[in-house]
Amino acid sequence: MKLLLSFVVACVLYVSTQAKESHPKVQVYSYSPGEFGKENVLICHVSGFHPPDISIELLKNGVEIPNAKQTDLAFEQGWKFHLTRSVAFTPQKNEEYACSVRHMKKSPQKYSWEPDM
Repeated sequence: MKLLLSFVVACVLYVSTQAKESHPKVQVYSYSPGEFGKENVLICHVSGFHPPDISIELLKNGVEIPNAKQTDLAFEQGWKFHLTRSVAFTPQKNEEYACSVRHMKKSPQKYSWEPDM
């Protein structure tokens, strides 16, 4: 009987934690319209996620761009969270810029920046 009760409690806890999980919505954009050779700021805004176990990297050709700044973790209505990471960059032709987001220790997802050019 104790084993059955333990199993039921474990199932309830698992279902309740899974029900609260929300996958992040990711937006990658630049502060100003993209122009090759002109200084700009690459921004990755991640919102609507729960739990707050998340990491964000800004990439140039698959390599993390140093000196990126990140906002403090903030929460929205419904206990979902949002976070923004940004870095100064100068877009160049034939270079790929992206945001890599890892939520809850799952494989990171890559989101590419699309210049307005």
